[in-house]
Amino acid sequence: MRRDTVLVHRSLALCAALALVGSCGRSGTRDDEGRLPAAPVGVTAAAGSSTSVHVMWNAVSANPRVRVYEVYRGTTKVEEVPGSEHMVDVVRLRPSTSYVFTVRARDSEGRLGPPGREVRATTAAAVAADDTAPTRPGSTRGRAVGSRAVELSWSASTDDRAVLSYDIYQSSSKIHSVGGAQTATVVTGLRPGTRYVFTVRARDAADNLSPPGTTVRLTTPGSDDGRDTAPTAFRATSHRIGGAYYLDLRWIPPRTDDVVTEYQIRLDGRAATSLVYGGDAPRDRASYSFYVGRDAGVTHRVRIRARLPDGTWGGLSAERTVTTGAGGRRP
Repeated sequence: MRRDTVLVHRSLALCAALALVGSCGRSGTRDDEGRLPAAPVGVTAAAGSSTSVHVMWNAVSANPRVRVYEVYRGTTKVEEVPGSEHMVDVVRLRPSTSYVFTVRARDSEGRLGPPGREVRATTAAAVAADDTAPTRPGSTRGRAVGSRAVELSWSASTDDRAVLSYDIYQSSSKIHSVGGAQTATVVTGLRPGTRYVFTVRARDAADNLSPPGTTVRLTTPGSDDGRDTAPTAFRATSHRIGGAYYLDLRWIPPRTDDVVTEYQIRLDGRAATSLVYGGDAPRDRASYSFYVGRDAGVTHRVRIRARLPDGTWGGLSAERTVTTGAGGRRP
């Protein structure tokens, strides 16, 4: 065999071996990286006042789910936002100052994903004493633009200085913000066949907030029977302690963008009590006990539903019937 042919064959064999080793190494890296949450996209930042910036981003899909979003000013982490929220107001900033922000997602197992793209915003100039709030936005209107989004529009507010931004509220929660020159926006991430309530408020550079504009009530088209948002594997039993009877509930929380922190318990067809968790809300299995009286032999019907990350109530669980003192355990 010619010498140059031998060299070619050896070179090919060496490349193949290196490629195999490199491929194995890269494969492991891809697997590790594949388990990390993705970098948030759609990141934007806009001045909310002379001392605050409003940062927003799109939800990140991850398995396990995103537990929190970390917001950085430069290299400093300044905010942690629950995984169900995709916006935050970064406050205590300096007037007339440019800032750079990034957002990273951390999943429920503590893994931190890469940062999204850098975004810049400059706070408004400092203002002299200003106690005058902008006028309320006028003629607020809305329309559904599909089963998961609505478009809102309003007439501009006025201010003795200038309107810097508009805040959009869903019920009582602020969900969005746009610049003061903008009088329309699209709200996404909604559910089909669901009723929503929106209002708009104007904000100036001194953080004075206008009264809310006209309330807009909209129902997204389509149907949502609630089955995908209802707690599952719902069980109910009773027990007696200290002469009183309690109902013991167990369920699996619905799968949503983030952990569910609030539930409503319906007893005999009416809302009986609410359950609100803090930062340690259960993700896989949940339980709760509550007092129902001191009499044995009383039959109750019980169901439960969750308040979803978009602020609406999910579907009701299956109904369970339980009788106090019937097979319940005694201490």
